[in-house]
Amino acid sequence: MKVTRIIIIILLLVACTKENNDFKSSGTITGADYRMCACCGGWFINIDDAIYLFDSLPKDSNIDLASETFPLDVKLDWQLISNSCSGFSRITVLRIKKI
Repeated sequence: MKVTRIIIIILLLVACTKENNDFKSSGTITGADYRMCACCGGWFINIDDAIYLFDSLPKDSNIDLASETFPLDVKLDWQLISNSCSGFSRITVLRIKKI
């Protein structure tokens, strides 16, 4: 009986400490922004039928944009940056994972 209780407690602890893998959005990185203008540059990403630009990925993302093949499907958490002047809204990528 004690062994059963210990196993149940261990299973509950493991279930409660599970990492949160839910992401805010799914998107597709389509490539680099090669336009030559003051506010251009970065990478294009499509999220929910809208096109955004982002400048970089989090260091722990394990995605090397210089060597990836596009389009690249991803899941991500992101935040909109105000005062974008490139014609596309800019975002900050908070967390990202290849699908």
